[in-house]
Amino acid sequence: MNYKLLFFVTTSFLSLIVSSAMAQYKLSDDASEISPLTQEYVYPVRIVWNEGDIYQLENLLEKGNGQASLKNDDAVILKNTGKDTSSILLDFGKEINGSLEIITGMWAEDSPRPIRIRFGESVSEAMSDVGEFGATNDHAMRDFELMLPWLGKNRTAETGFRFVRLDFAEPEEELHLKEVRAIFTYRDIPYLGTFKCNDERLNKIWDVGAYTVHLNMQDFLWDGIKRDRLVWVGDLHPEVSTVNTVFGYNEVVPRSLDQARDVTPLPGWMSGISTYSMWWIIIHHDWYMAHGDLNYLQEQKSYLQGLVRQIVTKVKDGKEEMDGNRFLDWPSSEDPEAIHAGLQAMTIMALEKASIISELLEDPETQKLCDQTVASMRHYVPDFQSSKQAAALLSIANMLDADVAYDQVLKIGGAQNFSTFYGYYMLEAMAKAGRYEEAMDIISEYWGGMLDLGATTFWEDFNIEWIENAARIDELVPEGKIDIHGNYGDYCYVGHRHSFCHGWASGPTAWLSEHVLGIKVTKPGGKEYKISPHLGNLEYAEGTYPTPYGLISVKHVKNEDGSIKTEVDAPEEVNIIMQ
Repeated sequence: MNYKLLFFVTTSFLSLIVSSAMAQYKLSDDASEISPLTQEYVYPVRIVWNEGDIYQLENLLEKGNGQASLKNDDAVILKNTGKDTSSILLDFGKEINGSLEIITGMWAEDSPRPIRIRFGESVSEAMSDVGEFGATNDHAMRDFELMLPWLGKNRTAETGFRFVRLDFAEPEEELHLKEVRAIFTYRDIPYLGTFKCNDERLNKIWDVGAYTVHLNMQDFLWDGIKRDRLVWVGDLHPEVSTVNTVFGYNEVVPRSLDQARDVTPLPGWMSGISTYSMWWIIIHHDWYMAHGDLNYLQEQKSYLQGLVRQIVTKVKDGKEEMDGNRFLDWPSSEDPEAIHAGLQAMTIMALEKASIISELLEDPETQKLCDQTVASMRHYVPDFQSSKQAAALLSIANMLDADVAYDQVLKIGGAQNFSTFYGYYMLEAMAKAGRYEEAMDIISEYWGGMLDLGATTFWEDFNIEWIENAARIDELVPEGKIDIHGNYGDYCYVGHRHSFCHGWASGPTAWLSEHVLGIKVTKPGGKEYKISPHLGNLEYAEGTYPTPYGLISVKHVKNEDGSIKTEVDAPEEVNIIMQ
């Protein structure tokens, strides 16, 4: 008898039976969806603080394999005497979106043990209770108790964090920890766009802006990973600008734009804010310029037609009279005159983009309505007062001379009165006035100020005056220093509720690529780009920019006479115009 043949036939038959059984229990295509996200294990890099009776604590910094085992001599032991509590504060090195997984060892009895977990974007947040200095469990849980099994593992839900505090408070008990690791959840996509110059501070700012948006590219494009975890369309504009600059096409953008549209039937405003519906129009224009998907643009036609007519009904005698939440950004939210000036500019900008889209969609009626309304609105320019937000928008909308906007408003006080969201448009207005060097100084001072305080992502808001006597966010607040996370913040971001990873703060990444590298799309679908570098005081700048056809690579070197030597390598399908 041929036993080898018999073995092959038998095992093949068994495999067929198993496969058939598995097929019966496989989820149907309608019931399952493949996640676009991946996960990576991240181990702590530093023990910031600890308290209580703890043995072999440094073992938590060792990379493990995530598997509980009968070998218990390497476990970290938290041993409580009486009512004492054992506590540990871990640093995972940089802000991440994800959860925490804890692998346990063997204690005397095989019953589960509770541990309190507190996440923090700063050390002070991780050390706080809910309600203390604004600390919250809104949207994502950051302070809660988790039961840990004997000789097993458990994991938490997701949030945004860098620091984790663990407290074991069971009296007269032990807890054995084999590993404590983060499960980092993100889109595994390449950074196609790059930026490098001889100023390492600017390089770092570009990188951090890109990383901030990357963390928010989850199932949808969120504004923040700790608190809101929502699709806010105004926030999307600087985020999408960064996505185009760094990652190129990604499905998270149309997915998020469609979600905002689908949950906002007209006559509603997206997120309840009129400007956010206007940003939706502007983003669609910019997305089409970058990627040229006319079929996708066609899908927006009926909604766009209704939205344009809704906007137009809120314009009386050339003046905007928007209802809903009249909002630009938080720092300007108590200045009704600045908001009015900004809304006048925003309405014009949105309708001009809607006119371009309507022409592409062969909708002359909507295009004419846009053009007529814009023409009437240009006869009225509101007083921008001293608002940098209003002056920037009026300048971008060609309603205020760029030099006037800079000289009378934007340059006053340097980085004072900048904001992380509208700072992007202030930089754009400075570029329009030819103030590239001054804009880079602001980027270095303002966004760099967050890095100086230990930030690894950019924040929901930042006031340059907060720097004075502030402690770093990656250390326990020393006596006599100010807790910049717990003691500052306003509006929706009081204290520890303040989001320290907010995509709307990524503007410098897009700005540096567009104005220093000088790369700007000029024809739909990324078929033509203008390259016009502005190095300011830089000696050189180089980098890449993603297009639908591949990467544009540029290198600019300043000669001794101040002229710039430029090298460009671009896909042959892309037309390059040098200026």
